[in-house]
Amino acid sequence: MSDAIKHECGIALVRLLKPLSYYQEKYGTPYYGINKMYLLMEKQHNRGQDGAGIATIKFDVQPGHRYISRYRAMGSSAVADIFEYIQKKFAAVNKAYPAESKDTNWLKQHVSFTGEVLLGHLRYGTHGKNSIESCHPFLRQNNWMSRNLVVAGNFNMTNVDELLQQLYELGQHPKEQADTVTVLEKIGHFLDDENQELFDKFKEDGYSNIEISALIAKNIDVAKILTRSAKTWDGGYTIAGIFGHGDAFVMRDPAGIRPAFYYQDDEVLVVASERPVIQTAFNVPLEAVKEIKPGYALIAKKDGTITEEMFRQPAVQKSCSFERIYFSRGSDADIYKERKELGRLLCPQVLEAVNNDIKNTVFSFIPNTAEVSYYGVMEGINTYVRDYQKDVLLNRADKISDQELEEMINITPRFEKLNVKDAKLRTFITQDADRTDMVQHVYDTTYGIVKDDVDTIVAIDDSIVRGTTLKQSILTILDRLHPKKIVIVSSAPQIRYPDCYGIDMSRMGEFVAFEAAINLLKSGGMAHVVDEVYQKCLASLMMPKDQVENYVKAIYEPFTDDEISAEIARIIRPHHLKAELEVVYQTLDNLHSACPNHLGDWYFSGNYPTPGGNKVVNRAFMNWVEGKNVRAYFSS
Repeated sequence: MSDAIKHECGIALVRLLKPLSYYQEKYGTPYYGINKMYLLMEKQHNRGQDGAGIATIKFDVQPGHRYISRYRAMGSSAVADIFEYIQKKFAAVNKAYPAESKDTNWLKQHVSFTGEVLLGHLRYGTHGKNSIESCHPFLRQNNWMSRNLVVAGNFNMTNVDELLQQLYELGQHPKEQADTVTVLEKIGHFLDDENQELFDKFKEDGYSNIEISALIAKNIDVAKILTRSAKTWDGGYTIAGIFGHGDAFVMRDPAGIRPAFYYQDDEVLVVASERPVIQTAFNVPLEAVKEIKPGYALIAKKDGTITEEMFRQPAVQKSCSFERIYFSRGSDADIYKERKELGRLLCPQVLEAVNNDIKNTVFSFIPNTAEVSYYGVMEGINTYVRDYQKDVLLNRADKISDQELEEMINITPRFEKLNVKDAKLRTFITQDADRTDMVQHVYDTTYGIVKDDVDTIVAIDDSIVRGTTLKQSILTILDRLHPKKIVIVSSAPQIRYPDCYGIDMSRMGEFVAFEAAINLLKSGGMAHVVDEVYQKCLASLMMPKDQVENYVKAIYEPFTDDEISAEIARIIRPHHLKAELEVVYQTLDNLHSACPNHLGDWYFSGNYPTPGGNKVVNRAFMNWVEGKNVRAYFSS
């Protein structure tokens, strides 16, 4: 991706289903759970480089001893820092107590991070403050074991203001305006309610307080708590949590916007944001890893009972297609195929852009996430060449000469790696002009391949958000090869609308497609459309959210996709560029064809899967008109 964006966080949950002694005996280590958690988090490093955290809970710890352990760290090396911290603890214990450290019961009583339930989180701060307090997991603590709550998640709520108001009406006073706080306190409130209801019931039945504590832990209805908590949530989420006595859950939003996968056998239950990390960490086949259903929660009771229970009525599934295009690891079997198909489906548009001139075209890609789509383009172009050769050789009416035959047989598409991404340059230069010159060198190129003023370069990118890197670096570098034409090809459609479910794309002015549409409105004498849309957005502030529409669609309606693409090419074209420039985008139909099970496309189509999405896009447009460089929703 030429324009790097922050996005989806990652979660990992491990629930050991056997005593620690079992793993000591079978695998030779009592630290089986923490070792697996390290693998799950390190393999999801792509999902969070601002910070990370881990929490564990021990079962059946005697009063007066800690049973919740948590550690969080900041920065791109947070995962390594966390597990170095934990391993140093283990190493110190092994050195100081060599005999006792072989006793799993002793370890559990005396050493932190030796619990049966482990919860990990990797954070990409899309908008919130990058501080240790913003890193998950979050704790809500209480002296009653079953009232303790640990929460971590990959989520964004669109209606934080509404949720905060509900907390105020419950008598609470949240310390900040963020969706993490509202989620933690919502679940915590109904966890408290459930505890109190059970306490009153068992007290009336004549049980002692000590007996009641055990009965509450056994009888807590996790699904009921989650149903009550999530009743008014509007957003995309995968949220994991642990209650202090040991019940654990992972819940997924009703539209299935955010991903969640799990694997279970008689030794362990594991949940992660991506499927291949579970396959790798536990060496299990693809078909053994399942997906948590939208609107359902995977619940693991302390006694080992595991169920998948509905907490919200599932909506039409709109799983995020950007997960398939860019965010998730390409090692997932289905994602790899889908990204290749996205590339293959672009071939008719690519061939049209180069006038079917295979001989004088060099095909390449912008590193690194566009590589798999590039393979799909390779397959599609090779198929076109074979079909063309076959058609000419079999269907030609007159006799073909030896020279023509030789030329026909030797048509070979030229696939080359032209772009090379250098290590990130240090930004010690403060003058804007000098900094811009340095940015041009983020990418380097391979010389001696392109024929001067003859060849066309086709460069595949997975998506184009702002177009800044193309304009400031990539196009300049490619132009130094002296091509006749440069064709930038996006395997994703035009990004036209903000995301509000976890991707760092929330301001209308950040989208080059939006800038292009505004330019076309102004140049075409239709500037009045901007004010008309603004007035509709303004009026919608007083409407119930279920009645609000995405009025920003009207900005794009007068123009074809090709007209907007042509204006984008004009916007991102550096003033010194000598080559002809064309920008080609994937179509929505082809996106859905390539990713049939992930139809969430609101950033391309404007069709949001929740009512809050329409409110956010309208607010984002109003912010742009009013010159406010702020996001249109609260987040963590």
